[in-house]
Amino acid sequence: MTLPRDQGLDGQAKRVAIKAKFRAGRPLAPGGDWLVKEKAGRVNPEAPAPTGLTTSDAASAVAAHPFFKDFPAGSLTVPAGAAQLRNYQAGDLVFKQGDPAHKFYLIVCGAVALTHAGLNGNTAIQTLTTGDALGWSWLFPPFGWHFNAMATESTRLIEFDGELLRELCRQQPEFGYRFMSQIAQVVIARLQYTRRKLFRLTGGK
Repeated sequence: MTLPRDQGLDGQAKRVAIKAKFRAGRPLAPGGDWLVKEKAGRVNPEAPAPTGLTTSDAASAVAAHPFFKDFPAGSLTVPAGAAQLRNYQAGDLVFKQGDPAHKFYLIVCGAVALTHAGLNGNTAIQTLTTGDALGWSWLFPPFGWHFNAMATESTRLIEFDGELLRELCRQQPEFGYRFMSQIAQVVIARLQYTRRKLFRLTGGK
């Protein structure tokens, strides 16, 4: 079934307007009439937005995702308005090791394999699935991806602009605290997974 198209301001224009707002030094307070249509930025053709989905679909996906389960609903207005849904097929790269890291992803459904390219080829790191968060290299200089991320099946992601999220964390400390707390939990879980994997690979020695 094809969902109706958004009759109002399209999602890409909203994201451009939000970024223009904080770059001009205007606060990112939720609501208001500051979301004006502007020229859309470039869209990655390798990850098209799902046909027929609207801005409200992305906002609903953000609100329903486990990453944001402890956030007050009102605090998600800006990030949800700037989010977009992306579809990937098996074998599609989400991002490539060594490329600039500017995006944050949440997996709505599907699976993404993380690998590291070394002298002996690609080494499997971990496979992330529905409900997981993907990527934090956009948070810290030098803002570059340290591994490859590839969809292993039909996958839908919520994509956020990393620069906007960093600015939102600076301008709204309560949101920033909750967001960084969630990121810290993700990092800890990944480190524990890596430790267990190394333990198995070395035979528990």
